[in-house]
Amino acid sequence: MTTPLALEPTPIHVADEVLDDLRTRLALTRPPLDEDNADWSYGVPAGYLDELVTYWRDSYDWRKTEAAINAYEHYQVEVGGIPVHFMRKPGRGPRPIPLILSHGWPWTFWHWSKVIDPLADPAAYGGDPGDAFDVIVPSLPGFGFPGPLTGFPDVNFWKVADLWHTIMTETLGYKKYAAGGCDIGGIISSQLGHKYADELYGVHIGSGLPLDFFNGPRAWDFARNRPLTGDEPAAVRARIIEMDRRWASHLAVHMLDGATLAHGLSDSPAGLLAWLLKRWTAWSDNGGDLESVFTKDDLLAHATIYWVNNSIATSMRYYANANRYPWVPAHDRTPVVQAPVGLTLVTYENPPGITTADERIRAFESGPQGAWFNHVNVNAHEHGGHFIPWENPDAWVSDLRRTFRDRSPSRCQTS
Repeated sequence: MTTPLALEPTPIHVADEVLDDLRTRLALTRPPLDEDNADWSYGVPAGYLDELVTYWRDSYDWRKTEAAINAYEHYQVEVGGIPVHFMRKPGRGPRPIPLILSHGWPWTFWHWSKVIDPLADPAAYGGDPGDAFDVIVPSLPGFGFPGPLTGFPDVNFWKVADLWHTIMTETLGYKKYAAGGCDIGGIISSQLGHKYADELYGVHIGSGLPLDFFNGPRAWDFARNRPLTGDEPAAVRARIIEMDRRWASHLAVHMLDGATLAHGLSDSPAGLLAWLLKRWTAWSDNGGDLESVFTKDDLLAHATIYWVNNSIATSMRYYANANRYPWVPAHDRTPVVQAPVGLTLVTYENPPGITTADERIRAFESGPQGAWFNHVNVNAHEHGGHFIPWENPDAWVSDLRRTFRDRSPSRCQTS
């Protein structure tokens, strides 16, 4: 471990005037006409959104959330002129592995809050202290704290991977570390395992998207030009349509028209909440009851982090910039991600034609996605959706521990 920089704790704090302005804007919300939409078939219904807006304005206690967040260590650093906020929980064990966890969209760093303590202090949760991690949870630049992102208009996932590597090896002084992530954070972690494999114990990710996912002239087309021919089995056809409806507007708007949308979402907290809410609803395995996964306070904690930092525009820009500045491999070796890779998959996101967890594992390991990775630990679970560490934290923790168990410096001589 090299000598780390001296860091001053930087607790999270939102000024009272920012919260007052939020409540004023919520009170002035003008809802749209929204007839015959109680079933969400046209999008987020005005009735449910009004209920949340009223709760946000009159009942939600940001200071309570802020206190829970500040139970952890927080720091702010600059890397190449880019301000980065990260949360840290020191590991409790013989030789904790440094682990950086990267979130996605519309996640915040706080989506990792259910897994941080078990990963850092496994003995407190009935686990083996030899499985401990020194947990680092940054906010993706432009997603929240420390504030609006400027001076980095070309931000994208592979450029953030370089920032993370600098933070882990220079700012924090770790000689070797591990990475984990989902969504955008998953491809950030995969890029670390591709470009910096020799300096990683490994990576643990969800989904397993290939690093060139956003390359090409029609990267916004989730269907990847796949036609509906009429020859597909009914279940396969229905699944293709379901997944297109779940993802198509998200990818297309963020890649092609994010700045236009951001004008409305930066001005209206109700509009921002509606856009986030649709994704949290469609992408989580909630069985039709969103609040079984995210309570009102959970939803508004994440929405408030986006709002108070005016970060929606730069958070959406990741998508367009992943295409505008396409990924280029750092080497031509195979597999592309040479660091050991573990995966946590969920059947809620099964591709068409795949129905069970076992089928998902076999399809990944034998298919084109699997060929990208030096996969050593592939798991799939019946419970949980896109926000796996939030929806099924026990599975994520168990799977991640298994990925790194034989690579722990407390159990082997590698370091």
